[in-house]
Amino acid sequence: MENIAPVPRLVLVRSRGQLTIPKDMREALNLDENTGLNLFRVGKVLIMSPKHFQRTSLANGVEREMKRQGLTLKDLISDLRVQRQKYIAEAYPED
Repeated sequence: MENIAPVPRLVLVRSRGQLTIPKDMREALNLDENTGLNLFRVGKVLIMSPKHFQRTSLANGVEREMKRQGLTLKDLISDLRVQRQKYIAEAYPED
């Protein structure tokens, strides 16, 4: 990933203050519709920095992986019960 764009990119501010970040920049920075941005004004310069919401990103990642593997919430809960029993058996062995 390049750290600095070699040429400035023109984006237009729309009537409601919205702007579109070019697709290649969004992809390079892993920005999606759930990514917040911190916006700073330094003199006459605006600086934007991604503010990733960990819970949202984590939930989206879990959802994508579940879909990829064809799992349902019921499958996860069932496996959680199995894993809990294994943990209890290991943590509290019956002597």
